[in-house]
Amino acid sequence: MPPPGVCMNIISARHMKDGYGTVTNPERFLNQDFHQMKQYCLIRQVRYIDEMFPPDRNSVGSGILKPSDLARVVWLRPGKIVPNPSFVVDGVSRFDFGQGLVGNCWFLASIGALTFQNHILGQVVPLEQNFDENYCGLFHFRFWRFGRWVDVVIDDKLPTIDGRLVFVRSRDPTEFWPALLEKAYAKVCGSYTDMNAGTPAEALVDFTGGVHICINLANPPPNLWEMMCRAGQTKSLMGCGTQQGATSANTVLPNGLVQGHAYTVTGVKEQIVNLVRLWNPWGQGEWNGDWSDQTFYHLNLYLLSRMHLQDFCKFYTDLDICCLCPDFLDGNSICHWRTSFYEGRWVAGTTAGGCMNNPGSFWTNPQYRVKVDELSSECSEKQGEKNMLVSLMQKPDKRNRHLVQNLHIGFSVFEVKGKFPASFFSMNKPVAQSKTYVDARDVMEFMALKPGEYLIVPSTFSPNETASFILTILSKAETHVQ
Repeated sequence: MPPPGVCMNIISARHMKDGYGTVTNPERFLNQDFHQMKQYCLIRQVRYIDEMFPPDRNSVGSGILKPSDLARVVWLRPGKIVPNPSFVVDGVSRFDFGQGLVGNCWFLASIGALTFQNHILGQVVPLEQNFDENYCGLFHFRFWRFGRWVDVVIDDKLPTIDGRLVFVRSRDPTEFWPALLEKAYAKVCGSYTDMNAGTPAEALVDFTGGVHICINLANPPPNLWEMMCRAGQTKSLMGCGTQQGATSANTVLPNGLVQGHAYTVTGVKEQIVNLVRLWNPWGQGEWNGDWSDQTFYHLNLYLLSRMHLQDFCKFYTDLDICCLCPDFLDGNSICHWRTSFYEGRWVAGTTAGGCMNNPGSFWTNPQYRVKVDELSSECSEKQGEKNMLVSLMQKPDKRNRHLVQNLHIGFSVFEVKGKFPASFFSMNKPVAQSKTYVDARDVMEFMALKPGEYLIVPSTFSPNETASFILTILSKAETHVQ
């Protein structure tokens, strides 16, 4: 059952026409129907082999393993790796797994966050799967991808060298849900190599299809602690990252933290001071600075660290919070958040005008006119200063993640009254906008807009760049969009 109340309109905003592409009726990824394929295998008593993501070197990808190691890879089913494989052993936990040879700590940190929220976990990982009844080597997982939920089918052949898993490994060698989930996401990305390098926000959004906000910890909001506490109470997923060093190597600093590395925020607690609890997907090595005496050991080297909030902001660069509903933003559950969700496209020569540095063409970008109504009295009494969240996400035109060249994107918000001439954009300054144009999958901004009419203009930084996008507008006030 989905969460009740204020979240329902946000969930429904993600749903596709006639319910297809929803979390309860996901689209078939690459047109593969899990139930039909399983029935086929059971009737013919065969083990499934996925022709769309075959157990060969192309699915591993190039560059992640040395050629000599790639030649040693053998794809084995779990029953060939251990005598009695299980999908889940003694429940699902962040302590179940550790990172393998691919640099996907961003993905594994997001899985660590996912294990704290059973409802969201059940949407992504159908937990009724097993190696016992009706086993035929076929598994499936669900992800939210650019506006719709997809059901991803895989076989259970996993890459090994000398009988050991090459990529994510479970602490209990008989448990395989982490390795199979990783394989499903590798299929979505194109290969295991395509999962190399990223940010937790990408997987957090793909696990929830929900609301995402990124907080710059170098300049955090004054209510950061309160926001993190509310996020922990409202079934949110939280991830963060450390600053990249002089090289791309994940160097362990003297304080125990790893440069250019993703972590899971597993909780916050006021204990004399404000403490943030963190988990490292490597499964070992942790913060040894102030309050490190609060670090406790669980299951040998699998660590959780507690860190003072000030040190958290000092040593981590950003915090990503993602959830089904944005109540954590202001803590006011009386009023419902309303969502508008649109798909659009910049087309070179017609609707790709570039940023405001291009006054001759900026006006040709797609434009969304938004009317923001007054809040009801009960809402306005508890409404924070900021009342609208705008998110802009670009959609890739290639399946392989490493081939996707993200454009620098952003948006501007103008206050408008009545009709406006062509010279409007050269005569008026935005009342709000994304901070910078960045080559990220998505950008967002939490802003304060008084009642009135506004124009939201999403754009690429340079003109004549063709790409598709998704614009999401969330507000507690009634909004009307053209």
